[in-house]
Amino acid sequence: MCELLGMSANVPTDIVFSFTGLMQRGGGTGPHRDGWGIAFYEGRGLRLFQEPAASVESEVAKLVQRYPIKSETVIGHIRQANVGRVCLANTHPFVRELWGRNWCFAHNGQLADFQPAPGFYRPVGDTDSEAAFCDLLNRVRAAFPEPVAVESLLPILVGASADYRSAGVFNCLLSNGDWLFAFCSSKLAQITRRAPFGPARLKDVEVIVDFQAETTPNDVVTVLATEPLTANESWTIYQPGEWSLWRRGECVAQGRT
Repeated sequence: MCELLGMSANVPTDIVFSFTGLMQRGGGTGPHRDGWGIAFYEGRGLRLFQEPAASVESEVAKLVQRYPIKSETVIGHIRQANVGRVCLANTHPFVRELWGRNWCFAHNGQLADFQPAPGFYRPVGDTDSEAAFCDLLNRVRAAFPEPVAVESLLPILVGASADYRSAGVFNCLLSNGDWLFAFCSSKLAQITRRAPFGPARLKDVEVIVDFQAETTPNDVVTVLATEPLTANESWTIYQPGEWSLWRRGECVAQGRT
């Protein structure tokens, strides 16, 4: 299995603290040694860092950890390979263009014998995760040839996620840079930080950050992860079938299939 990391914020924010905790699980405190990746939206642009190696030993991951890239929407992933070879083409997050925007996707889980019908979007690698991402975009493109608001997309996003869940385990994060969609099949946790801010302590490494010194009273930052990353904060644990939609740090829609 793999682990996910996502962020939605109302101001450009760095995710160094959370990424530092996650990268320890990529071969250090966790078994996810088969690749890592993280994507930062900057307007319509997308910075993507990936490597088919253990993040805890990666010089590129250490560079990202030292380089406080600020973004309002981030998707990260560490991989323990189940389906597909350990290679760059199979390393999450995956990115495709739709409606003139970069759509980014990461998946935790495994889909049994998953072979969707071919369509406009096709996988580059050989993972069930990328196949599901392409199938999801094919469903969206078939239903809406032209751009629509995310509220109109929700029935497709939720319905497709429920279909994939029926084929196995499907925890995912999906974004087009404007919003962040999350679906829980088995494991997902979330925390929203807002004023008054306080200190947070990572579970996987001895690092403490006082967010009050790093933020303004108006900041709102939501972090999603497969497992809670901090030891002294109260995280919300999702139930199987729960989904949520985030924009600028706030939940704008949620439900359960």
